[in-house]
Amino acid sequence: MTSHKADEQLSEDRRKEIFLALVDAQDHEMSVAQSRNLMAQRFGVNENQVRLIEREGMELQWPPLG
Repeated sequence: MTSHKADEQLSEDRRKEIFLALVDAQDHEMSVAQSRNLMAQRFGVNENQVRLIEREGMELQWPPLG
């Protein structure tokens, strides 16, 4: 269970979807700042939530990392 309060309303599947899209955007030469902004707009979340999802995905080695 995540300890991040800001993303508790998002299911784990939804957070994983956002994380995958974020990593994909960065793999295609988009800057970290640009990709966070794009994901916030695309998924209707704020950039802080994107950062928390990014951290969670990296810590837990979500696909495509693990």
